[in-house]
Amino acid sequence: MRYKSPKLTVDGIIVKDKEVLLIKRKISPFKGKWAFPGGFVEYGEKTEDAVIREVFEETNLKTKIMELIGVYSDPARDPRGHSVTVAYRLKIESGVLKSGDDASDVKFFSLKQLPDLSFDHEDILKDAIGSEV
Repeated sequence: MRYKSPKLTVDGIIVKDKEVLLIKRKISPFKGKWAFPGGFVEYGEKTEDAVIREVFEETNLKTKIMELIGVYSDPARDPRGHSVTVAYRLKIESGVLKSGDDASDVKFFSLKQLPDLSFDHEDILKDAIGSEV
């Protein structure tokens, strides 16, 4: 019998001046929709390293982890199949904002005027910033 296990992903939440950084997804699922920068953890990689790598690949920003927001494991959170994400709040250290890798666009949105978010990112954002949403 083959053992099935969920895929492991990471999401980076960057909030600055009451705005949150989002990427526009270049690929399915949710192609053309907005999401946190993030992605799959590579085999042998720590989630802490994965979130820094993924955020850099998608936004060109070097970041530092500030805190763990939480672990999100609803089997229905990703239409591709069961995935578990580890979400971190990050601080920008350096870099010039530009989209790359799986992102067709990247920009800051006011917490008061957010687009529809992909996956369960609205729930993650609420956990990250609480009453600011």
